[in-house]
Amino acid sequence: MNNYLATLPLNKIAKYAGGQPKDAVPFAGYPRQASAETNQIILVHDPLGAVPTVMEFKLDDVLFVEEIPSAVTEDGEGIPLVKLWIRRGAHGVIIEPFEVDTPIQFANKSIEIRERFLRE
Repeated sequence: MNNYLATLPLNKIAKYAGGQPKDAVPFAGYPRQASAETNQIILVHDPLGAVPTVMEFKLDDVLFVEEIPSAVTEDGEGIPLVKLWIRRGAHGVIIEPFEVDTPIQFANKSIEIRERFLRE
């Protein structure tokens, strides 16, 4: 399991034990601690894909964590992946890229992101 998730208090996140949780929705990706906020987690969905999606959740909304097979870079480096079961009704944030220019050019990928998650 990712070192960051392994160091979290056990009362905060339980390791996934099987069976689909009733009140949770799964999100898979590469977990990272939010640098300034210790009560938040960053999850990079499809970290090696053409369009990785960066999401942020509150740790209190993570009900379970499940290890899934790691992704492997072209150099053979493993990237640990997890499935986080997020409490239904919780709020997450998708961090959307933009180009710094005049005027600012937003990637405007929200519709594409929504369709990708609904398709999975």
